[in-house]
This record gives sequence, C-alpha cells and structure tokens, in this order.
Amino acid sequence: MANSPVKITETVLRDSHQSLIATRMTTEEMLPILEKLDQVGYHSLEAWGGATFDSCLRFLNEDPWERLNKIRATVKNTKLQMLFRGQNILGYRHYADDVVEYFVQRSIANGIDIIRIFDALNDVRNLKTAINATKKENGHVQAAISYTISPVHNIPSYAKLAKQLEEMGADSICIKDMAGLLLPYEAYDLVKALKETVKIPIQLHTHYTSGIASMTYLKAIEAGVDIVDTAISPMALGTSQPPTEPIVATLKGTERDTGLDLEKLSEIAKYFAPLREKYLKSGQLNPKVLSVDINTLLYQVPGGMLSNLVSQLKEAGKEDKLLEVLEEVPRVREDAGYPPLVTPTSQIVGTQAVFNIILGERYKSVTKEFKGIVKGEYGKTPVEISPEFRKKIIGDETPITCRPADNIPAELDKLRAEAAQYIEREEDVLSYALFGNVAEKYFEYRKMQKYKIDNAHADNETKVHPV
Repeated sequence: MANSPVKITETVLRDSHQSLIATRMTTEEMLPILEKLDQVGYHSLEAWGGATFDSCLRFLNEDPWERLNKIRATVKNTKLQMLFRGQNILGYRHYADDVVEYFVQRSIANGIDIIRIFDALNDVRNLKTAINATKKENGHVQAAISYTISPVHNIPSYAKLAKQLEEMGADSICIKDMAGLLLPYEAYDLVKALKETVKIPIQLHTHYTSGIASMTYLKAIEAGVDIVDTAISPMALGTSQPPTEPIVATLKGTERDTGLDLEKLSEIAKYFAPLREKYLKSGQLNPKVLSVDINTLLYQVPGGMLSNLVSQLKEAGKEDKLLEVLEEVPRVREDAGYPPLVTPTSQIVGTQAVFNIILGERYKSVTKEFKGIVKGEYGKTPVEISPEFRKKIIGDETPITCRPADNIPAELDKLRAEAAQYIEREEDVLSYALFGNVAEKYFEYRKMQKYKIDNAHADNETKVHPV
C-alpha cells in the first residue's frame, strides 16, 4: 500500500476560498475552469458543503443546489465531495433525523459522490444518522476525526475512534486538522497507527496557518497516507491548504508519484491568479490571513477563532487583554470537557474566555451556548464534566445524556408547510430548514428576478408584434 500513488483532493472550489475569502467565490467564477479541473485526474474535487451553502444564500444571492447541478453537469470524470457537520448538516443546530436523511438523499441525487461527515465533539452518536443515510444512497462515507491536542487526545484514542467509525460503515477515514495543529512527526505516528488499525483508506486534511502543513503532509505520505487535501497555488497557503503543485513536484519519480501533470496544474493556476489579485484589491482577501501565525501552535487556537477573539476585545475596548484571554481559553476548554476547537465549539469556548477575563470573575456571566455544551445539548464531551462545575453552570437543570437528536421530533413536514409558498424545487424545503429567514430572503430575490425576466420578455413580444 505504501508505494501506491498518493491521491489528491483539490479544495479550491470549497475550503480554499472558505478559508481565505469567507466563501465568496461565485459559481460564475468557477464555471470556466471546471473542465480543466476535471481533466487533471484528482481523486476528488471538494466542491460543496461547509459554509458554501450559507454563503450562496446569504451573500451571493445564489441557489446552492443550482451551483451543485452546474458543477456536476461539467465535471464528468472526477468525484465530487462535500463537507457535512453530522447532525448539524450545514447549519448551526442539531436537526431531526428525517431532515438529515432527506438532505443526504438530495445531495447524492444532485451529484455528490463522497460525503465527509464530522462532529465537533467526535461524538459518534451524532454521525450515525448521516452515515446510515449515505450508505442507503450508495454514497461514499468519509468519516472524519476532528483532530485536537489535549491530555486526553492521543494516538491510541484516535485509533480507537477510527476503528469505531470503520465498524459504523465508513468507507474511508479523514484526519480533519482544522486548526493546523498536527506536527510532521506526530502525523507520521498517527497515520502509521491508523493504517495498522483499520483497513480502509486514510485521508489527511490540514491548514497552512502555522506554516508546517506541507512538512506534515510529507511525513504522513511516508507513513502511508492514501489521500491529501491541497489547493491550487494562487488559492493556497495561509489559512487555506498546502499548495497542490509543490506536493505533486516533490513526489514526482518516487514510489508515491501522484501521476498528475504539472503543466495542466499550471494552466489551472493561471486561471486563478487574476482572481486572487481581484480578491486582494477588493479587500476580500486580507493579506493577514496569508502570513504564518505561530500563536496557533502556542495556544491551540485556530486562525478564525483568534481573529474573533481580537474583534470581541476590540469592541469592548480591552485589546490589551488578549494574552490573558489566550491563557484562559485552555482553562475554559478543560472545564468544558476538552472539546476540539472547531465550529461551533471554538466560538463557544472563545466567547466564554473573553467574558471571564473582561468581567474579572470566571463564569460571572455564562453564554447560552456554553450552558448548552455543559448541559449536553451538543453531545458527549471527550471528558466527563465534573458534577460540581455542571451544577455551577446549569443549576438544577437536568443534563442531557442521550444523543441530543433523540429529543427532536420529526420536523420535515412542518418545515415543508411553513415554506410552502416559496417552494419551486424539492430542495427548497432543505434550504429553508437550515437557514430559515436567510433562505426566505433569497426566495424573494429569486421571485423578483423571475418577474423582471418575464416582464422583459413581455416587452420584447410587444415590440415584435404590435397590437
């Protein structure tokens, strides 16, 4: 296995622009290059899911389902991949099982091949419905391990989790290093351990934030990793992924040669280079996100979380407290049972740390979301929260010990009735389910556009055939 070609998942259509320009690349900007992307021979194109769905509706006045249809219509040879937040789907709360199942079914029907499914707490109960639904639709289940560092997260614990995911039906495992914390030699040991524990392929995903990601990939490749996530060079580095071309060039002529053609990749880079300049000029691409941020490794705080903390402190006029807040984050995280810091847990832990420092007393004021983590609304934390601390935060409320979605009754029919006036295509009910008001605004915009087009047609008809 170790001398088979390394496969590459290209992230330029999803995570790369999500990380660099807050997911603002439009479908129109993607369409002209899709054919060339399809000819490279990538393992897959990560093209959907994550924040793309929200961004299409909220900022770009686009239908995310239409984007998927357009990409699928052009990409004939390469698998399309999406990121899926387990029971959260692509939203920010837990949804009923019927919504999760229907979302998976429509995603695959519209052209998705591989679904990467993760949970912020690595609570496998929150992955179960999405995994089963993907299997039912004959999709490829890539179950993800949210990678983090803590006294309880170690190689044996990750190997055990990988085995569990394989037994649940995963077709491959992704080490999802969302904060760029995985160091090169640690990556070697982790991949080695996973390869010895499970029989399915291992994929590695990381971010360049701390400056070590390409080295991490090289050591993972030496250990036998099967697939890595990269971004074409103009949209790589910084908070994005390692660049595709240097990895391809490094492995050329070795036993792990990717077999990808650097000239084809160069043509793709040429297409994205002026787009990158456009984003820099417009301010969408902040040069700050392209620099190495060593604080990521010092405080285990992902890049996006760090900028959130800075802006929260700025608003409160307490920028001088940043170091204290960064030191408070690990303490809050320990109190909360060591959750990995990924959406939404990174925001929840970070905001609570800011409150603790600004108010000068720990947990004097507690956010609703932090209460939710302590209560069990998000699932089981990696470490049991102490009963004393839980009582301090939630008082006499009863903690949730079951899978949180077990408490959510079926909601698809109710949502369909609520959105009835807007539904033009079957998938609209899912857009509404995830993003309510935001989806309604988009539906209104869509209606207005159709009205304008119909009126323009009517005017033309009148000019051609005067009555």
